[in-house]
Amino acid sequence: MPFKRLAAMLLAVSMMFGFAMSVSAEAANEEPFKPVQVFDVKAGKVVKSVPNDKQFQSFAHSWIASVTGLAPQLKNDDTCSYVYRIPLEKPVTIKVNGIKVAAEDVFLFYCDDKPPLLLVFDEQRRPYLLLFSADIKPFIQKIGLP
Repeated sequence: MPFKRLAAMLLAVSMMFGFAMSVSAEAANEEPFKPVQVFDVKAGKVVKSVPNDKQFQSFAHSWIASVTGLAPQLKNDDTCSYVYRIPLEKPVTIKVNGIKVAAEDVFLFYCDDKPPLLLVFDEQRRPYLLLFSADIKPFIQKIGLP
């Protein structure tokens, strides 16, 4: 059943992405970046939205710079409590294992007792789960969840 869990998480992220598109259209003239959002997986909704700034951009770029490879498929468990969406100021190209992905957003999966994962989508909206080595503690402290 690992596929069902992965499909559910991707559906949740897609819902969050759709919600973000409607919110960002309203705020496009007010903020320099689309907001950073926190999606509670168990609740199935965005529970926090904060203004995006240069520090959030720096966090996301440090994660991208530390990508070590493609992640194996997620296992069927309930340890991923939050997914964080960080819209990027400009699209970035991520090169990993011979694949190039141009991403506009970075999704951080925070799972209990597991290494964090990044999720990015290519131009055709295909998902790529990535392993990375950067520390996420400063980001978690700034965002305030969990």
